[in-house]
Amino acid sequence: MTTTTQNTTPETRKPPTAPVFSVEGLWKVFGPKAHRVPADPELTALAPAELRSRTGCTAAVRDVSFDVRKGEVFVVMGLSGSGKSTLVRCLTRLIEPTAGTIAIDGEDVRAMDKSRLRELRRHRAAMVFQHFGLLPHRTVLDNVAYGLEIQGVGKAERRQRAAEVVAKVGLEGMEHRRPGQLSGGQRQRVGLARALAVDPEVLLFDEPFSALDPLIRRDMQEEVVRLHREEGRTMVFITHDLNEALKLGDRIALMRDGAVVQLGTPEEIVGSPADDYVREFVRDVPREQVMTVRTAMRAASAGEQGNGPAVAPDATVSEAIEAVARAKAPARVVDEGRCVGVVDSEALLEVVAGTAKETV
Repeated sequence: MTTTTQNTTPETRKPPTAPVFSVEGLWKVFGPKAHRVPADPELTALAPAELRSRTGCTAAVRDVSFDVRKGEVFVVMGLSGSGKSTLVRCLTRLIEPTAGTIAIDGEDVRAMDKSRLRELRRHRAAMVFQHFGLLPHRTVLDNVAYGLEIQGVGKAERRQRAAEVVAKVGLEGMEHRRPGQLSGGQRQRVGLARALAVDPEVLLFDEPFSALDPLIRRDMQEEVVRLHREEGRTMVFITHDLNEALKLGDRIALMRDGAVVQLGTPEEIVGSPADDYVREFVRDVPREQVMTVRTAMRAASAGEQGNGPAVAPDATVSEAIEAVARAKAPARVVDEGRCVGVVDSEALLEVVAGTAKETV
């Protein structure tokens, strides 16, 4: 069985906070007598092909554990068939897990009755799918208000709240159009607005942009970044696209054959791959766009404390290279007005080449 590797360095994009979702030992097995698989150490140790051959079962999610922290974008990434979409559906029991625990704010999701599950899906965790599922006979405004209608919110209030969210996602002026009159990107914005309208604690995105044209996809990624920056909403984002994961994720869980093979920040995954699979996955990533100056930073001498350009600790190596090149001098790494180190061109280029000592 693939072993989950999680880096535990103190340097992350956000300080640790209490988890919104907490997942422990999660399994989803399809096939006859599925429950016997997680309970049998001999079966859990089998490779996917062997497990299918011996039991007729497929383990779509294999012993997965992670926490989603409040206010973070947690990305689950993997190739087709890796188990990522099954995993996100297990979080709200759209797919019933076979074994393991799932909690939201400490409440056991697997113990919820139908009433509590409805509340979870309608109020606390909203899904945004690749296929928008818009109601073709309804206007943009009424599509966005649909979740509020299900919640029993009065017509005037739900239309007012829907109008506010429509403006927030950049569709102001299109309230009375129908889905057939919209582009793919606009329809996806309606789907996003519909999820936002119910003011969920967490947004769950299941490869929402994979069917969009590259330029529209980039616009929607920027929209997610903007909304997250402005609202700080917790998001779980599923994707098969590494660049999308690196752009959006505070932390990334990389899946293979149903298991998480590495969990860490983008910088940890690119800078310290857990195994050959991850190393091959990130091989073509421009390291200078992901790695930060912390990787190349050294202590500043007394003469360097007040001289040279300043960069932030979370500035990318690419940004630091530009600063050093312009000044023709090492750059100071300044955190809250205090010089915490220095980076020079030699150390920065070592990071780009992948030859720097691992400090991430």
